[in-house]
Amino acid sequence: MNLAKLLAARAAAANPVRVGLIGAGKFGSMFLAQVRLTAGMHLLGIADLQIDQAARNCRQVGWSPEQIGAASLDEARQSGATHIGDDAMALIAHPDLEVLIDATGDPRIGIRHCLAAIANGKHVIMVNVEADVVAGPLLARRAEQAGVVYSLAWGDQPALIAEHVDWARACGFRVVCAGKGTRYLPSYHGLTPDTAPDVLQQYLEIDPGSINIKMFNSFLDGTKSGIEMTAVCNATGLTPQDGGLGFPPATRFELAEVCKPAPQGGSLSRDGTTEVVSSLYRDGSAVPNNLAMGTYVVIEGETDYARQCFREYHMLADSSGRFAALYRPIHMIGLELGISVASAALRGEPTGAPVAFRSDVVAVAKRNLKKGEILDGEGGYMVWGKQLPAPTSLAKGGLPLGLAGGVPLTRDISEGDLLTWDDAAIDDSDPAVVIRREMEAAFGRANAVE
Repeated sequence: MNLAKLLAARAAAANPVRVGLIGAGKFGSMFLAQVRLTAGMHLLGIADLQIDQAARNCRQVGWSPEQIGAASLDEARQSGATHIGDDAMALIAHPDLEVLIDATGDPRIGIRHCLAAIANGKHVIMVNVEADVVAGPLLARRAEQAGVVYSLAWGDQPALIAEHVDWARACGFRVVCAGKGTRYLPSYHGLTPDTAPDVLQQYLEIDPGSINIKMFNSFLDGTKSGIEMTAVCNATGLTPQDGGLGFPPATRFELAEVCKPAPQGGSLSRDGTTEVVSSLYRDGSAVPNNLAMGTYVVIEGETDYARQCFREYHMLADSSGRFAALYRPIHMIGLELGISVASAALRGEPTGAPVAFRSDVVAVAKRNLKKGEILDGEGGYMVWGKQLPAPTSLAKGGLPLGLAGGVPLTRDISEGDLLTWDDAAIDDSDPAVVIRREMEAAFGRANAVE
């Protein structure tokens, strides 16, 4: 790669890549820790509804009061400092902004910000994977038509997995499976913000009061895995397994054995798919050498010679020698996000972007739900998000998980049932609903059942 060289040239020309960040939470703070140290990059502004908290987060990761002291975006442009405000649309519209990062985590808000950025000719880095899985294919198409880049966020697992897939295909390998690791037990699907802290404290020394417990719960209850693997499928053309993710336990060294099709002795319902491996066995004991924070791809050696090379170069092959895995043990989320910013601004390339509607995330009831209850969305008390092939979701009329918040139920729902559009009082004028239905109309026909 030559991104550092290109950034250095922009720094030397006193013309840094000017960036705007919406949302200064955990992911945003990790980006803040590095962007001030990145030559050739200038954080023009931060937009956050909690201005004081955003400023505290900046100071916590190393910013001086002077660096975040610009009274306006124009002053920030002139001085090289950063402005913190609560007006996201003003940041998006600023003429000197090149790249917008949405790190809000709210699909409705993220879609609105993305559409505004595209209309203003800005590249978009969509940290907000929730927004991407609701309408990403259409957002990416609109960005391309406008001559700007729509990109997944490097450092977050979907972009890293998409890079694994690209590596494999560019080397001529057939991709059998790609995915990540996580901590999973079947009972986790029922976790709520009240019960999740008990699980978190089993493996993290963390004060539950210091984090967004609803967000962390979405990682535990299976929702975030479904969201991220949907983003991977839509960016790479891989197809979800028929029944969604199985979360099989696997060590780093068993990936090729476990994540291959069932006819070849693995756990997958098909090849060319995604899977998330668990760092826990079903009895709750820890999987040794697990991949809890990492990503992987499993490839097939289609010739005897390729399989011979798998052996000679100590690839992590399965027992047959036909399949092999490559993995990355960690991801560093916002600390690595500058790669996406630089790639979009300097090479005009995304670090992963949706190209099709292959996968969806639908809401499933965590408990028996009653007519009139207001759905509370991702990581809450009522639903979790299950990955399904897009044709299956469309055929069932599945309610997208990203739209399953703030809407009342129109009937009783039994625990474990998949929710449909008809099960909730959907506001047809909601811009996120409008663009989601437009996305389904534009891309749904490409998803013929195979």
